[in-house]
Amino acid sequence: MRFLSRSVFFALVFCIHFSQSALARDDSQGHERFTIRTLSTSPDRVSGGDVLIEIAFPSSQSLQSLIVSLNGRNVSSSFRAGRTPNTALGLVTGLSLGRNTLTVEGRGRSPPSESLALTNFRLTGPIFSGPHQVPFICETQTFVLPVTGGNLGPPLDSDCSTATRIDYVYRSTGGTLKPLPNPSVHPADLAQTTTSQGVTVNYIVRIETGTINRAIYQIAILHDPAAGPVPDPWTSSPGWNGRLLYSYGGGAKAGYHQGRTTGGVLSSASGGDVLALGYAMAASSLNVFGNNADDVLSAETTMMVREHFIERYGVPRYTLGTGSSGGSMQLHSINQNYPGMMQGFAARNSFPELLTFGIPLSDCALLERTFNTSSLAWSLEQKTAVAGWGTWQHCINNRTWNAGYKPNGAVTDAAGCDVGIPPALIYDPVTNRAGARCTWHDNLVNVFGRDKTTGFARRSLDNVGVQYGLKAFNAGQINAEQFLDLNARVGGYDIDGNIVAAREVADRTALRIAYRTGRVDSGAGGLPDLPIIHFRPWRDDIGDVHDAIRSLSFRARLIATNGTAANHVNMVCSNVGTGAGRLDLIEVMSIRMVDQWVERIVNDTGSGSAAAKVARNKPASFVDACFTVTGDRITDPAACAALYPVHANPRLAAGEPLAQDVLKCKLKRVDARDYARSLTADQLARLQAIFPEGVCDYSRRGVDQKPLAGTWLSYPLPGQFENDDSDDD
Repeated sequence: MRFLSRSVFFALVFCIHFSQSALARDDSQGHERFTIRTLSTSPDRVSGGDVLIEIAFPSSQSLQSLIVSLNGRNVSSSFRAGRTPNTALGLVTGLSLGRNTLTVEGRGRSPPSESLALTNFRLTGPIFSGPHQVPFICETQTFVLPVTGGNLGPPLDSDCSTATRIDYVYRSTGGTLKPLPNPSVHPADLAQTTTSQGVTVNYIVRIETGTINRAIYQIAILHDPAAGPVPDPWTSSPGWNGRLLYSYGGGAKAGYHQGRTTGGVLSSASGGDVLALGYAMAASSLNVFGNNADDVLSAETTMMVREHFIERYGVPRYTLGTGSSGGSMQLHSINQNYPGMMQGFAARNSFPELLTFGIPLSDCALLERTFNTSSLAWSLEQKTAVAGWGTWQHCINNRTWNAGYKPNGAVTDAAGCDVGIPPALIYDPVTNRAGARCTWHDNLVNVFGRDKTTGFARRSLDNVGVQYGLKAFNAGQINAEQFLDLNARVGGYDIDGNIVAAREVADRTALRIAYRTGRVDSGAGGLPDLPIIHFRPWRDDIGDVHDAIRSLSFRARLIATNGTAANHVNMVCSNVGTGAGRLDLIEVMSIRMVDQWVERIVNDTGSGSAAAKVARNKPASFVDACFTVTGDRITDPAACAALYPVHANPRLAAGEPLAQDVLKCKLKRVDARDYARSLTADQLARLQAIFPEGVCDYSRRGVDQKPLAGTWLSYPLPGQFENDDSDDD
């Protein structure tokens, strides 16, 4: 397997022959050496031609004695004193594309020189996400700048680049954000704010907007030019509390365009205000799943934007993440598969990831068609029991999610694509088979690779052996004839998303890739090593897509993989809260909770694994809780379950375990003893005919369900997951 981190460490072997006089040197000098480390990114993942470097040097040397060179060019003038003794900090620029060598040496009686290999990539990417997606529509001219208005103008090149710009806004005493064309002039209605560090400053926000990795990024930070310079790697600013909060946007669509929105940097919460607390905020258009639901591309963009932030503003004490719905999917996937970019996150309306989010929703159109064409009568209560959700309306509201296609399943028009993509560029099975296919798997073709028969991305969708309505039948909510009719006619989707009689059969290679590369969140990778807080307004009763059971499914995965979920807290509140029960206040509270938890971990200098430190530094009050409409906090699980009941979905209602991480189930023979309701001999024979290969055996792991193969993977993958049909438990 090709790991992107394969070049992180390079062996530097020195064959040094000491003379007798050399051995007589002072021991303290003899054991000291130069060390070089990158602060803005990993040395093998530098972007844009610059990188923030820290050099630690022996006490026998001084900053002025250091000779630092990049590819033989002296760059010593880039370095100034670091923030700790005997260190130098420098922003090294002018890296060539590809491999570079940074070398440091001293003057006089100095230790041997030290070198570090640096691999530099274009600011437009890619680094590890694979070849750029084509087509790709630039949208700088339609990206509306928040508060100040206007747009970024036409792109400067085919990679959708734009010139970086700086804007200032301020919060008025009336509570609104207003443009500040001249930041040196303070308006009469300028408000002040007190940060989380207890510093009171003018509420003036510096907003940087530009392009990185073909994405439009924004960075916002409290900064009053009259109070001093913008923070940089060497100096701090009173308005910044030292924390970077990265914001991820929701939705879930295929890409093929730059995006006209970001996750938001002027307010991470709906009415809540974390900028007022001094958090610096970063976001980009390719960190919005509604623009491009590619978690690998989102991870790469996060890495590159964060690198730029550090090189411009300095190293944050730590980085936190926040996001809702599709934003939460990115938080889970990025921290599992590309750990180290943040130290904790608060996810609203959370889902473990996109794939298992969409699978039960893809069942909705199948179930609806089956009910509507049945010769048997189906009551609303029976439909709800089969679907598992709190109301059958859940399926009606969200059936457009089926497999990434429009309600009737076809992809013959722009239904699955963003409106910004010209119709002439979109796939049509007859007139434009080479067009953009706006499905989740095709959007991730760099990860899944192509099916050699169709030429489209391999697909991991499967419903072979799934006994829809199994729990409803066992509970007597539907009868045997309904159970048989439903499963005989439910069908599946063809490659173009049309509903057909045959059930879906997953590509075995796609299954292996989905599990081994982390497209299914197993709670592995970096997830056990950081605090995770989930919070959501409860909407199960109205058929909202953000069903509450998803947090419990994620917790089940954490426990299955790590034996514990000590790093996870789950909170639920009312959808119509008032006062202290308002969602925006609970959202800001959850971010503050993660901050407090991470701060304790950072200050823990004791021994133990990262996961152990997370568990032992968890504040005692950080437990699962729910909030009443007025904001009363309840920690009794039974009371919360009564106030905000949790429901299921079609796959859970078919017997899949709570973790809901089985893409394709292993099969067993139909056995009358497995059913709580009696079946006649004829009915049993019909059931066996419906499932000739057998029914799902959820006591076993799914087909090809194996642990995460590694983190920091680079795409496209070599072919090690192909042509391997071996499977074991």
